[in-house]
Amino acid sequence: MGGKRKDEILHDHNHDGIDRRGFLKCMAWAGTGAFCVMQGGVLKSYSLSRLPGLGSKEAMGELSFVQISDSHMGFNKPANPDVAGTLKAAVDKINGLSAAPEFMLHTGDISHLSKPEEFDTVDQILKSAKPKDVFYVPGEHDVLNDDGKQFLERYGKSSKGAGWYSFDKKGVHFVGLVNVINLKAGGLGTLGHEQLEWLEDDVKHLKHSTPIVVFAHIPLWSVYPEWGWGTEDSAQALAYLKKFGSVTVLNGHIHQTMQKIEGNVTFHTAASTAFPQPQPGKADSPGPMKVPADQLKSVLGITDVNYVQGQHALAVVDSSLA
Repeated sequence: MGGKRKDEILHDHNHDGIDRRGFLKCMAWAGTGAFCVMQGGVLKSYSLSRLPGLGSKEAMGELSFVQISDSHMGFNKPANPDVAGTLKAAVDKINGLSAAPEFMLHTGDISHLSKPEEFDTVDQILKSAKPKDVFYVPGEHDVLNDDGKQFLERYGKSSKGAGWYSFDKKGVHFVGLVNVINLKAGGLGTLGHEQLEWLEDDVKHLKHSTPIVVFAHIPLWSVYPEWGWGTEDSAQALAYLKKFGSVTVLNGHIHQTMQKIEGNVTFHTAASTAFPQPQPGKADSPGPMKVPADQLKSVLGITDVNYVQGQHALAVVDSSLA
């Protein structure tokens, strides 16, 4: 490499960003998903770049799964000219885990333009992942032009309404919600009356000690309403979950890791496997962000999430790679 350090990110002056090889290296290095382990009814989450060592007892729980998000297959701009390559890098990391997770959650924007070939490509790439079960919720890019009809035919045949559903794994109750239908440009996500009534009915018979994991595309807390980064009726949904001791809400959409702990609820947004977006308010608008090499470490982050003794929440330490 002409005397360059092996881990140096290569700069592509033609695109005022980083070249494909450099981008793949940095995305794999930063981690493009979250590895989640349920231990004693409490969810622990690890960045894929900060996993416990292979064979570590820490990584072996009663239940483990992986969250990935925002593949944006079909996107091809300087922010990332090879979204298939970065999704494959995420799958490689998942396959490198000491024990295969039981399943994957994909929190939306599988495709960039809702084209059949984009969904086909993601399906093909994820076939190579060790966990064979994948549970999806749609992002707004997955429901363009047809209000999600194609998404439902592919991924939601047994779901309710616009694609919401729930399932149980080893005593943990998972709820997939849809908040991207009839989404206005720059507007907040919405769940709607029918889905909220379903959610209330879905959880009311569960014991208070049941760990709950909710996953949806747009955050269920107000990250930055000016950019539509929030869900207008999320408070009603969360009210139905107040009785539970351990609630984790997993989202995508904003292409960066952010966390918030509020009472019994831990909110966590996942990084994209495609491209970063600006921090809230740090740009005129959200969107794909080109990353010059000298700024790369400051906009890609790593997150450690640990259980705090005596609390049904996750303590989060967030840091950039700078």
